[in-house]
Amino acid sequence: MVEEGRYDGLPLLSLKGRSSCAGKAHSNSSDVYSSASNPESPSQHSEEIIKDASDITNTIISSEDNPHLPALTFRFWVIGTGLATFGSVLSEIYFWKPQNAAVSSLFQLIISYVLGNAMHYAMPSKGYWRYLNPGPFNIKEHTCITIMASTASVTATSIGIIATLDLFYGVTLEPAAAIFQTFASQLIGYGFAGILRNLLVWPTYALYPAQLPSISLLQSMHFGGLLNRKKMKYFWIVFAAIFCWEIVPTWMFPLVTAFSVVCLADNGKSAFVRNLFGAGSSNEGLGFLSFGFDWILITQAYPLYWPLQTQVSSWIGLLLCYALMIGCYYGDVFQGYSRGLPFMSTALFSGNGSSYDQSAILNSNNQLDPEKYAQVGPPYMTTTYAVSLLVSYASMGAAFSHILLWNWRELWEAFRGFNFLKSTQDFDDIHFQKMKSYKEVPQWWYLALFGVSLALAIGMAYVDINTLPWWSVILFTVIAFILAVVLGFISAVTGFQLPTGGLVQVLAAFIHPQQPVQNMYAKLYGYSTGYQTLAMLSDLKLGQYAKVPPRATFVAQFSGTILGAIFNYILYKSIVDAHRADLQDPLGTRLWSGWGSQEINSAAITWGALSAELYSPGKTYFQIPMGLLYGFLAPFPFYLMHRLFPKQWIWSYLNMPVVLTYLGWLPYSVNGMWWPGFVIGLFTQWWVRTRRPRWYKKYNYLTSAALDGGSSIVYFILNFAVFGASGNAVNFPLWWGNPDPDVISVDYCMMSGA
Repeated sequence: MVEEGRYDGLPLLSLKGRSSCAGKAHSNSSDVYSSASNPESPSQHSEEIIKDASDITNTIISSEDNPHLPALTFRFWVIGTGLATFGSVLSEIYFWKPQNAAVSSLFQLIISYVLGNAMHYAMPSKGYWRYLNPGPFNIKEHTCITIMASTASVTATSIGIIATLDLFYGVTLEPAAAIFQTFASQLIGYGFAGILRNLLVWPTYALYPAQLPSISLLQSMHFGGLLNRKKMKYFWIVFAAIFCWEIVPTWMFPLVTAFSVVCLADNGKSAFVRNLFGAGSSNEGLGFLSFGFDWILITQAYPLYWPLQTQVSSWIGLLLCYALMIGCYYGDVFQGYSRGLPFMSTALFSGNGSSYDQSAILNSNNQLDPEKYAQVGPPYMTTTYAVSLLVSYASMGAAFSHILLWNWRELWEAFRGFNFLKSTQDFDDIHFQKMKSYKEVPQWWYLALFGVSLALAIGMAYVDINTLPWWSVILFTVIAFILAVVLGFISAVTGFQLPTGGLVQVLAAFIHPQQPVQNMYAKLYGYSTGYQTLAMLSDLKLGQYAKVPPRATFVAQFSGTILGAIFNYILYKSIVDAHRADLQDPLGTRLWSGWGSQEINSAAITWGALSAELYSPGKTYFQIPMGLLYGFLAPFPFYLMHRLFPKQWIWSYLNMPVVLTYLGWLPYSVNGMWWPGFVIGLFTQWWVRTRRPRWYKKYNYLTSAALDGGSSIVYFILNFAVFGASGNAVNFPLWWGNPDPDVISVDYCMMSGA
C-alpha cells in the first residue's frame, strides 16, 4: 500500500509516514446538502494537529456526496462559457505585466457562486423551465464551472511563442494556424493527464495543496450547518477587506508594494543598494528585506497553503540566492559586470552593453548565418540571468534523481504491467471510494484525444512556417510525457511546480542546431504539453474532492481549453499591437513588460541558434548546461545521510529540487513578496497549525480563498479602469507614496535611467 507523506516533519515528496488508509466510505444521503444537514467532519472541532495528507483529506475535506445532483446544467454552460472567456482574456493581460500575476481560480469560483445563485432565483423553475433551472445552484455544477474557467485562464505557451515570433522575428502567423497550434499543444497535455490518473490523481498521497482553498470554499458555500454559515460570514468579511485594501498599494500608494527602509534612506544614490534591496519596479533588484503589502504579490509565495516543508526549502533557496547573485555579479561571473550589462534582465546584449540585434545574425529563414555572426559577435546575458539558468538546470537534474531515490516504489507499482493504463484499479482513499457511484472516463477516450491532438500538431508544423519535422514532434511529445510523470509527483505532493523548459531546449539544441524557431517549438511540445498536464491533473483532483462525475469533468476541461486558446490569441494581438515598443524594451515599464516573451526569445537564440558558440566546452556559458549534472548529484548526499541516520529528520526534510529552483528565482520582475510571504507562511503553517489547530482546520484555507478572490477581482477592475488595459491609463496624482516614475522608482531605490 502506498504510504502518506508527512505535512510538517518528514518529507512529503518521499511519501513516508503513516498508512494511506482513509477509512471506509460513508453512506450517501439524499438530503446531504439541505440546510438541516451538517456534513462537517467532527474532527474540525478537535485540537488534533494536521500532520499529513491523510489528515487533510479526512478532516478538512468532507467526504459527503449526493449522486443525484446535476453537473452539466444550463447554468454551467452559460456561466462557464462567460468566465472561461473572461479568464483567458485576463490571463493574457497578466502575461504582459511586470508583476507576473496569474488568474486565481478562487476568483472565478466566487464570481460563479454569485452568478449561479442569481440565475437560480431569477429564472422560473416550473414546467419546462425546470430543465434550465433544476433546483438550487449546487457544488457539482459550481466545480465544473470553476474547472472550465481555470482551464481557460492560463496563457498558453504556444501563444507566448507566437507573440515572440511577432515581436522579435517579424513573423505573423495566420489566426487559424495559431489557434490550432494552441489546441494541439494543450490537448496533448490533457491526454497525458487522463492516462496518469492512476498514479497522480486517485491515490491519497496526490494531495494537490493548491486545491485545498478551493475545495474548502466550495464545501463551505454549498453544505448546510451552523459552522459553514459562520465560515461564509468570515469569508465575505475578509473578501471585502482585501477588495478595499488592494486599491491602495496597486494604485494610490505603490510604495507599499515594496517598502524598504534601506531604499528610503539611500534615495536611489547607490547602485549596490538598488541591486540588493530594490524590489518596486521591473528588473530593479533582489528585494532583500523589502516588505510588500500587496496581496497580488504576496500570494505568489503561497504562504497559506504550501506545506511547511516546501516553504522551508524555498526560504533556504532564497536566502542563498541573495548571496549567490550579489557575489557572482560583483565577482564578474559571466562578464556581466565588466561589460556594463544591467544587474537584472532576461534580454540579450552586445559586448558593449547595448541591446543585441538578433536579426543581424539570422538569414531570411530565421537560421544562423555564420558570416553575419562572425561580424556581429556573440550575445551576452546578464550575470544574474545566466546564474539563474545554471541553478534552474540544476533543479531539473535534481528532480529526476530525487524522484528516483524517494519514489521508486510508487513508480514501479504504477508502471509495471502498464498499470497506469488501467482505469479499473482500486485505491483505499475515502474520496476515490465515493467516486465509484459514477461512470469513469475510459482510458481510450484520453488515448483517442491524445492521438487526434498529436496528428493535429504534426499537421500544424507544416502550416505558415515550417516549425518541426513530424518525427521531432513525436520525439518531444515522448519527452514531455516522461517529464509529466516526474513533475507530476512533485506537484501532486508538495504543490510545487518545477520549470524544466531549459532541459528540453538543451536536447533541442543538439537535435536541431542553429534553429531558434525549431528550438521554441521543441520546447512547446517537449515541455509545455507536460506542464499543461500538471494543471489538468490538479483539476481532476478537485473534481474528485467535490465528487463531480468524471465525464462532466472531462467536458469542462475540454471546453475550457478550446475557449482559452481562442481568446488568448485575440488579446495577444490587441496588446502587442498597442504596446509593441514597451514590450520590446529590455526593462519595460511599471505597467507593461515583455519580459516573458524576451525570456522565450533569449533562450531560443542562445540555445536554438548559438548553442555551439555559447555552451560548448571553453565557451562563456559552458557551465550553464553542466548544471544538469550538478543538480542530478545534489540529492544523493542527503539521501545517503538519511539512510545512515534515519532518525535525523533534516536529511529527508529538505527538498533539493525546490531549494535549487529558488536559488535562482529572484532575478526576474519585482521582488517585494518574499519577506511578507516568509512571515505569513511561518505564522500559519507552523504556529497556527500547531498552536491553534481548530482555527487552522476551519479557516486557514478559507482565508487564502478570500484573499485571493478579493484581490483578483479588484485587480481586474483596476486593470481596465486605471491601468490602461482598455486603452488609456489613469494615473493617481503624484505624491511621496506615488513618486514620479520618470524620476525614481516606487520604492525610492532606483533613479530613472540608472
